[in-house]
Amino acid sequence: MKKQHIPIAREGYPFILFCAFTALLCALLGLTVAAFTGLLMTTFVTWFFRDPSRVVPDDPEAVICPADGRVIRIKEIDDNRFLEGRALKISIFMNIFNVHVNRMPISGRVENILFKPGKFYSADNDKAGLHNEYCALTMATSSGIRYCVVQVAGLIARRIVCRAEKGDTVTAGERYGLIRFGSRVDLYLPSDTKVEVQLRQKVKSGETILAYLNSGK
Repeated sequence: MKKQHIPIAREGYPFILFCAFTALLCALLGLTVAAFTGLLMTTFVTWFFRDPSRVVPDDPEAVICPADGRVIRIKEIDDNRFLEGRALKISIFMNIFNVHVNRMPISGRVENILFKPGKFYSADNDKAGLHNEYCALTMATSSGIRYCVVQVAGLIARRIVCRAEKGDTVTAGERYGLIRFGSRVDLYLPSDTKVEVQLRQKVKSGETILAYLNSGK
């Protein structure tokens, strides 16, 4: 029998249960306004941690969007932190109303995971990419192409969840983590990657094709 996917990220259950318990307790104590507020919070938190299924494009050269949100940056840069060379950087900003479950953009193997504590500037600010707390996964595809996907904390986000571990083999579109309450994801790709999206475009994790790798074929 096929296992059914529960459309709520497991990291959300403690928050949902706490809000629901608080709302119930306030209702039992006759605190109507507090109970109603607790009910609204329970609804919002449940909705925030939603984890819908997505139809992942079946194309090994496609770079699949790792996060729901809006493209805020497409720029070729000199990257001395992750790929150590010329790279194409694509940044996706997630506001509190977006799905916050993150997915792998390309199939491959996790070469390294780097977690760096930092500041909490607004995630759509240029300072965020340089100074905010982040978790970076350096990846290698089966054809040897290296890329990096970076979860960046935001102004409200105070917790990055990364389920991947060094040495893991992952597939494009696979869920690997989330960031709580507003943040961004940065992709560092080879500079010859062909971009398929535009600035300010709304994108969907696991579905939107951001770019195509140059496999050299």
